[in-house]
This record gives sequence, C-alpha cells and structure tokens, in this order.
Amino acid sequence: MRPFWPSLLASLMVLPALGPTPFSVQAATPNPRVEPPQSLPREPAREPANEPANQPVPTPSPAAQEPASAPQPASEVDADAAQRQRQLAQADELYQQGQIAAAQSLYRKAKDPFREQLETNRPIPISDPEQLSPAGRVYWREYEAGVAQKLQTRILVPLRLLVEQYPQFIPGQVRLAEVLRQQGQTAEAVQVLERATSLYPSQPDLIRAQVAAQAAAEQWLEASIAARQFALLNPEDPAAPEFRQLADEHFKQFQSKLRSRLTGQAIASVLTGALSYGLTGSLFGPISSLQVTVLMLQGESTVGNHVAERAKRQLKAIDDPEIVAYITELGQKLARAAGRDDFKYEFYVVPEEDLNAFALPGGKVFVNAGAILETRSEAELAGLLSHELAHAVLSHGFLLMTQSSFIENITGGNLLGSLVVMSYSRDMERQADILGTRILASSGYAADGMRNLMVTLKKQVEQAEPPTFLSSHPTTDERIGNLESLIERNGYNRYAFEGVTRHEQIQARVNQVLAEQKPSESRRRRERR
Repeated sequence: MRPFWPSLLASLMVLPALGPTPFSVQAATPNPRVEPPQSLPREPAREPANEPANQPVPTPSPAAQEPASAPQPASEVDADAAQRQRQLAQADELYQQGQIAAAQSLYRKAKDPFREQLETNRPIPISDPEQLSPAGRVYWREYEAGVAQKLQTRILVPLRLLVEQYPQFIPGQVRLAEVLRQQGQTAEAVQVLERATSLYPSQPDLIRAQVAAQAAAEQWLEASIAARQFALLNPEDPAAPEFRQLADEHFKQFQSKLRSRLTGQAIASVLTGALSYGLTGSLFGPISSLQVTVLMLQGESTVGNHVAERAKRQLKAIDDPEIVAYITELGQKLARAAGRDDFKYEFYVVPEEDLNAFALPGGKVFVNAGAILETRSEAELAGLLSHELAHAVLSHGFLLMTQSSFIENITGGNLLGSLVVMSYSRDMERQADILGTRILASSGYAADGMRNLMVTLKKQVEQAEPPTFLSSHPTTDERIGNLESLIERNGYNRYAFEGVTRHEQIQARVNQVLAEQKPSESRRRRERR
C-alpha cells in the first residue's frame, strides 16, 4: 500500500516560512549521546576557538563503537558528496571525543556557507507613534480625536487607513480590533488580528488581543492554541507564563462547549459502541462524526492513541528491534526539548521508500523508511522528526479536526485517512519550521539539519510537477532562505553533531529489512488471489 499523506514533501512545495499482527513499540531508554543543554546552543565565532568547557558531547551507541566499515549509502553519490560525508564522519568522531574546535573546523570545510539572504519587505514592528511617518501620525491623531469626541466614523476610518498603510504599528492593530469588538464586529476583529499575527507572531500585545478576540467569538480552542503557541515559540518572553495559563483556561472552555453539543443519548450510543469494541474489536471499522467528537472531547492524546493503533495495523509499521530502537531513541531525545510533557510520544517506521512523515495529535509520529534512506545524517532525519513533532506540539492537526468541514467529510468513515490528508496552512508550516529548528538545536544536533533536508527535498520537487492547487504559495527557495535567516538570527550552531556513521549503519539495516519484506509481501498477494 502506498500512503497518501501530503506531509513534509507536499508542504515543502507550498510554503516558506496521515491480516497484520498488531504490536506496540515500547519507548527504549534513550542513549544519552547528546543531552539537551539548559539553553539553546549558540553558533561559535567564525574562527575556531579553544574547546569550550562543559560542551555536550554525544556518546556513541555500542553499535556505533564497533569497528566496522561504514556501509555505502543507499543512493549513489558523486565524489564531492562522498568526500563531504567522510569529512562529516571524521568531524563527528572528533566531536564525540570532546575535540570540539577540531571537529568544528572539519564541519566548516564540509559545509557550504549559507547563500545571500532573500530580500524581505516586512517592516520592523514599532510601538511608539513618534516612529510613524508624518502621515501615519496624522492618522493616529485623528483616531485619538475621534475617541475624545466619541465619533465612531472618526475612530474607524483613520484606524483602518493606519493599519493598511503601517501594519508594523502594533498599537494600531490592537486598537482597531478593540474598536471592532466594541461595535459587535467580532469576526472582523479576529481576521484583523490573524493577519497581524501572521506578520508579527512574536509580539505579545498582538497575541493577547488575538486570544481575547477569539475568546469573545467563543473560538475557545483557537484561543487556547494561539496562547500555547506563543508560549512554546517564545519561552524566554516574560509573558510566556501568562499565555500558558490562558491556554489551559480556554481549553477547559473548549471542552465545556464541546460537551454541551452532545446529548446524553448520543454519549450513551457511543459508549455502547465502545463496549462493543471491547468485546468484538468492531470499533476499528468506519468511525462516525459523533465518535470523532467524543474523541476530541477527551483531548489530543486520546485522538492520537486511537488513530495510531489503526495506523500501525494499516501501514504495517516495521518492528525490527534495531530500527525501532534507533528511531525511538532519536525521537524521544527530541521530544524532551519539545515543550509538551502532557504527551506520550511514540515513533514508528513505515515500510515505504519515499521520503515522507506525518504526525498525529498527541505526539504520535510515523516516518517512512525512505526518510532514513534519503537523509544523509542523523541530524537531517532529526530535522524531519523535529518538524513533525512541532506540528503535534503546536496542536495543528487537532485544530484542523475541529473545523466543521473535517467532521462532515471524514473520508468513508476513515479517521486515519482524513487526518493524514489534511493540509497545514502557511502559518502552521512557518510555526513548525521555527519550533522544529529550536527543538533540533536544543537537542545538540547541527541546527541546519532541517535546512539541509529541505535542500534535498527541493531537488525532488524540481523533478516533479507540483499540484496546481499549490501554485499560489511561496517557493521552496524562500522557505530555505527563511530557515537560514532563523539559524543566523538566533545564533544556532550549525557546526555540531551530524551523526553520519551510525545513520549509514541503520540505512544498511533498513535496506535489508525492506528487501526481506518484498518476497513476503509478494507471497501474501499471491495467497489472497
């Protein structure tokens, strides 16, 4: 079966910036090769300096310590790429030995510098009216005069013009939304703030106003997620604790509202269905929109657990101990830096050869075997997992589930299929890129793992014609440029551990497992005829 989820490869084409025997994957005790530092690692000076003290150094796994020649990567590589891999492997060895400066020197030789950054037309946010142009200050004075005279037209007209011409003036955005709410135009107020926060997502005053407007519109889940996203993406901001509290409060209100939609009879019918499942297993058949609503009422983790059980059976997740241990160790290391301790994170490998992955609500991540084969290092694979983890942590899938169109159009009663074909929005992908890179960097990996994966995916996209419905979105080049800017702006270290040798050993094992599965799959198909 070929999975049909859109995942990272599809999102890449659109944005800057899812009879087997069931099994469960137990979370292996993570091998502490790279312990997450207390704060994000910053990129060192351009010239190698003395080796820093207390630098987190990866400890190679027993498999990686065994003297063995590194297996050849699955795909053919040219001489330059092969030389690059050898340099990265040598640098990893030095890094693990604590010779950080020497390792970084090799990492620099193996990596090309980032290209010149793309131009951006987004002005820097301002809060002081004196920073406005003369025309902008006139609009602001007219607004203030309208407030003093209590003339609604004199309030709204200059505010609209101000926001249209000077979107970087944060107080103008906030005041316009407040005025609209006061006049009963809550929906428009929400739209104004959604546009503003897409431009300036790290401005607490904007997010605070957005959360208030969504709450006024009784969009409780949207308000909860907007607040939680700010806290996750800006953990050092003094307002982060306030937004975490708002997130919890509004999620409780969402649950209350959702519960009120369900009659006692409806709940009883679903509970009867759950009892039937416990006796017969029949609940793994088609699922109704009512059952989806009940699952949503119980929260993200319940949805993820339910759908993950189906996914493991339908997608025939690989149960090879070596591969399972590798993906679990890697995933759990990243999950510790993800910022959502209320999730039980699980990671599975699907026996498909294309480069793909998807995340379910509650922290259940499925990655294709092809993602292991096509990535060039553990850091690149970690970049993919970090991106998918970010979607789960930021509740993107759960938010899309609440939309009426999702509930009404569950494909043939197939909740799994409906979840994995959901398309994330432009802002969701931008947020996942930002948080995913933070997770990657704070887990001790080279911070450009995600960016390098995007370069690999870009080559795949260029060889295929993107779907026409994706044509209106920014290019892959823009998204790569945004990641490069993010790394440089935050000082994330791209000259840290790559994990080449062990990754190549796992690639060899994945190739072996896939080769062994193909005859078995052919035999099963013949038996079904």
